[in-house]
Amino acid sequence: MTAAVSLRDVSCLFRSAGKSVQAVDRVSLDVEPGEFFTLLGPSGSGKTTCLRMIGGFTLPTSGHIAIDGADVSQQPPYARPVNTVFQDYALFPHMSILDNVAYGLMVRGVDRHTRHRRAHTLLETVQLPDLALRRPGQLSGGQRQRVALARALINEPKVLLLDEPLGALDLKLREQMQSELKSLQRKLGITFIFVTHDQHEALSMSDRIGVFNKGRLEQIATPADLYNRPATRFVAEFVGTANVLRGHDALQFGANPAIMIRPEQIHIGFGTEAPDRAFACTHGVVREVQFFGSFWRVTVQRAPGLAPMLADLPVHSAAQAPSTGAVAHLYWDSSAAHPITDPAVAGEPSAS
Repeated sequence: MTAAVSLRDVSCLFRSAGKSVQAVDRVSLDVEPGEFFTLLGPSGSGKTTCLRMIGGFTLPTSGHIAIDGADVSQQPPYARPVNTVFQDYALFPHMSILDNVAYGLMVRGVDRHTRHRRAHTLLETVQLPDLALRRPGQLSGGQRQRVALARALINEPKVLLLDEPLGALDLKLREQMQSELKSLQRKLGITFIFVTHDQHEALSMSDRIGVFNKGRLEQIATPADLYNRPATRFVAEFVGTANVLRGHDALQFGANPAIMIRPEQIHIGFGTEAPDRAFACTHGVVREVQFFGSFWRVTVQRAPGLAPMLADLPVHSAAQAPSTGAVAHLYWDSSAAHPITDPAVAGEPSAS
């Protein structure tokens, strides 16, 4: 099967005032037809530049980009079978919602009756059938986001690019739109390439995720594999919360010089409570306790020279919050410790 989008050794070098910045460094990836693929990473990691190169807004310095098997590396945006939804929506304030959605067809010379009919259909698809005659300024942030989606879809692109489109919404609305966006993508069957720095957003919506760091692609995996089996220390710490043990601290629990354990996989006991011998264990003193609704996150300071560890204690299993200064035993099953690669640890094997 031909990939919907394919990147091969794609790099992008920006030059300004005599300095060079390697925004994207030899990235290769394939996005399958109908896939919801997310480019995830912190600010400046190269994810947005990568999206802009797929859309044609930025040209690669080297490498090749193909859409549906056709090389588009040097083609302008209008010549590519893609459309883009931006964070600021970029709606025309003087136009009605109907004309905003129909704008792409107007540019192509489609007659008024046909373009309005198709715009009405898309407004029904994004659940805004009664707002066609309003202006963008009369809509909420979530409604404007749906209008931007409808406008981007009206030309029936093979690939829809979404550049942090939920970033300006409040938490509750963002969570609602995550669900609606994924539902819409499944209904339409269009390939979505989504850019975000929000790990929870990426995990909840994506079929697969590509994690960027300093212009390079660190790992591509399903959300579950990315969370449970991160390949590198960066991925382990960026996607969710992780305890990373290195060197001697890791080797006392196995043969790998760098391991990752998620806080929710650690059991915690207090005082003289003895851990089960079938579990790996360590101990220390409670330094901090944070309340997260369904669980307490407990920071345990271990012996000098050892990194503190985090453990999540379900609220239903504790009558009250653990006390700072209390002695805590931490223990976990061996399957909870996942090997990772860490550039700071020499001579380590690759993570599996």
